Amino acid sequence: MPDIQQTLERLLRDAVAETFGEAFTDADPILRQATSPKFGDYQANLAMGLAKRLDQKPRDIAQRIAEHLPTGGALDKVEVAGPGFINLTLSADLLQAQLASVFDSDSLGVSKADPPSTVVIDYASPNLAKEMHIGHLRSTIIGDAIARVLTFQGQQVTRHNHIGDWGTQFGLLLEHLIETGWADSTDTSISDLNVLYKEAKVRDDNDLAFAERARKRVVDLQSGDPQARKIWEQLIVESIRHMNQVFCSLGVMLTDDDLKPESFYNDRLPGVIDAIEKAGLIRDCEGAKVVYVEGFFNKQGEPLPMAVKKADGGFGYPATDLAAVQYRVKDLGADRVIYVVDSRQKDHFRQFFKIAADVGWLTGGAELVHVGFGTIMGLDGKPFKTREGDTVRLADVLDEAVDRASRVIADKAPDLKAKEREEIARVVGIGAVKYFDLSNYRIKDYVFDWDRMLALEGNTSPYLQNAYVRIRSIFRKGEVDPTTLDADAIRLEHETERALALQLLQLPRVVESVADSLEPHRLCTYLYELASSFHKFYENCPVLGADDTAVRGSRLALCDLVARTLKQGLALLGIETVERM
Repeated sequence: MPDIQQTLERLLRDAVAETFGEAFTDADPILRQATSPKFGDYQANLAMGLAKRLDQKPRDIAQRIAEHLPTGGALDKVEVAGPGFINLTLSADLLQAQLASVFDSDSLGVSKADPPSTVVIDYASPNLAKEMHIGHLRSTIIGDAIARVLTFQGQQVTRHNHIGDWGTQFGLLLEHLIETGWADSTDTSISDLNVLYKEAKVRDDNDLAFAERARKRVVDLQSGDPQARKIWEQLIVESIRHMNQVFCSLGVMLTDDDLKPESFYNDRLPGVIDAIEKAGLIRDCEGAKVVYVEGFFNKQGEPLPMAVKKADGGFGYPATDLAAVQYRVKDLGADRVIYVVDSRQKDHFRQFFKIAADVGWLTGGAELVHVGFGTIMGLDGKPFKTREGDTVRLADVLDEAVDRASRVIADKAPDLKAKEREEIARVVGIGAVKYFDLSNYRIKDYVFDWDRMLALEGNTSPYLQNAYVRIRSIFRKGEVDPTTLDADAIRLEHETERALALQLLQLPRVVESVADSLEPHRLCTYLYELASSFHKFYENCPVLGADDTAVRGSRLALCDLVARTLKQGLALLGIETVERM
């Protein structure tokens, strides 16, 4: 069944054709849900856009279109307001039919992509041999949410965790481990590696001879040197163990099957350089092979080179990124490759996207998309750090979230058994951190604030989880099995029922919007508005205490649909729900 907006857009196009002719049906209806019931259910603002083309006043155009919009079927009322808005009030029959269709749909009315696109999403991507820190949070959960939404849409999604296991940091660490004797240790933990890397970085900054030896060690590693490879493999095992532990705590869907480390592309690198050379893009710069991408300059205003092969024979990460593009588009047949990476890397992405296009790899309309995001800030307005000024470990943040949630739950529900409280605290704490991040417009920085993210009021995960719990408690209290409810029994008699119905029917459009824009905060806003609409409905419309059996059944069906929508919406964000709080 076409959704409401599709139905209204068709009616508007037909009315325009009858009024002004087929040539004007390309006008954008600019159809929006009304901000107040006094403006109907939807407003169309297409008259403004037609005014210049027709050389007529917008209100006169709107009036003529309105006269050709039929009432009695999908529409109960059509009115012209202001300078030329067309206010549309839907018929109860249309709303109830739409609700029944959504109620009986496992996907809650979200249509599957036909045909589906092949999408590769590159996210998380931590550098190994170091503990994951707060800076890895955003890429991991934004990417995971996008992957979930696109999968729900029916797109063919491949997740890639492009871990850094091959670059400069490994040269530093390998050389330091070998020179200090740590290379012989068999039980080096991720915490040890964190300390050892910091030591190696200090040496690199202050000892030119060490820095040169470390650079050569990278070349050894990439060339297959047995000693370097053996130590490297041990580091990788411990690093992946730590990474998977964090991913498990976060509840993201990445597994070892999704690993596509930098080293995966090592054998492809010579061929990538050859392809760039054949395209006439390579230039020599002090022994290195570089590409000068048009429009990029350094601080002195000189053309900015992107090094694809170093003077010492090693390959830089731009070469690996280009090899990954070639693999994803050529081998996997990706229509769309999405990179969820800090906005500060935008120039790097613009450069190698341009190179990939110039070499001729983006055939068949393949699209490369950089999904950038801002920085997590502390309450002091500076990048989030520990009191000592160190990077905040991500595992510590997640542990603290669960601990804080446990204290809140113990205060609000002291009668809960310890095991149940522990599980609820895990779901609420982790969900609070993820939702607080995802609910912010991703391109902007945001301030990390424990009190706000764990609040039971406002646009937070605990508020939405609690709304879900409240609805499920209605069914427990009334001893009602939701599977016995009849969607055809839904009747919309109170204005808050109607408002709630209109919110419920927005989910397909919201999912489509998130999939197109790659902005999860749109789904967060929708879920918050849905929960707010439910609370207004619940305050005004008795459910179990309804005087009439039919009204009771209708309102229970509405409650169930809200609960299912909240649960599904949170799941698309990678957030769990609980049945009690």
